[in-house]
Amino acid sequence: MIRALALAFGQLTDPASRRVVWIAVLAAAGAFIALFAGVEWALTRSTITDIGWLDAGLDVLGGVAVAAVAWLLFPAVVGMVAGFMLESVVERVEARHYPGLPAPAGTSVTEDILTALRFFLVMVAVNLAALPIYIFAPGLNLAVFYTVNGYLLGREYFDMVAQRRLGRQAAAVVRRTHPLKPLAAGVVIAFLSTVPGINLLVPVVATAFMVHVFHGMTGRKA
Repeated sequence: MIRALALAFGQLTDPASRRVVWIAVLAAAGAFIALFAGVEWALTRSTITDIGWLDAGLDVLGGVAVAAVAWLLFPAVVGMVAGFMLESVVERVEARHYPGLPAPAGTSVTEDILTALRFFLVMVAVNLAALPIYIFAPGLNLAVFYTVNGYLLGREYFDMVAQRRLGRQAAAVVRRTHPLKPLAAGVVIAFLSTVPGINLLVPVVATAFMVHVFHGMTGRKA
């Protein structure tokens, strides 16, 4: 798995893969900036208690809450945006490290969009449900965060890669038969998502990483 991760970071030398990173990051950043500006505009132009200092404090708390949610969900939003373009990353990785493979069955654009949206909504719902633990349970919060997001990220990236080659049902069978590798890879991805700077590279690195994990599970070596 260490070698797979090293090869995944090496994929960033590919200009086409780096382009996916830039597009996803800029789109996600733009969305959160717009959200933050909208919330700030609404808070500063509304009066909740008619008590000046209390309203000012609520404005600050509202801004902090939006910033915290943005930090928490930024990887999910970047992943959703990049999800529409990651097929090309998989193709570049396979062409570079696994030449000679037969053409995959692939997935339709509609399937890719629905998968990306479903993943984003699940990530948002699960992390919002776990938010009290993240805030009020120091120590336990890290374990919950990495376990929950590791499972979700591992499942999503594995399915995205495996379904191209095996189809939806067969990919699910492989994942359920060998659950530890996708989970472990997902925890690695979740950790990378929390490292400033590195988290901006996660969609491409995670995709390339899971390509190598998948082919390793099916007996192919890069």
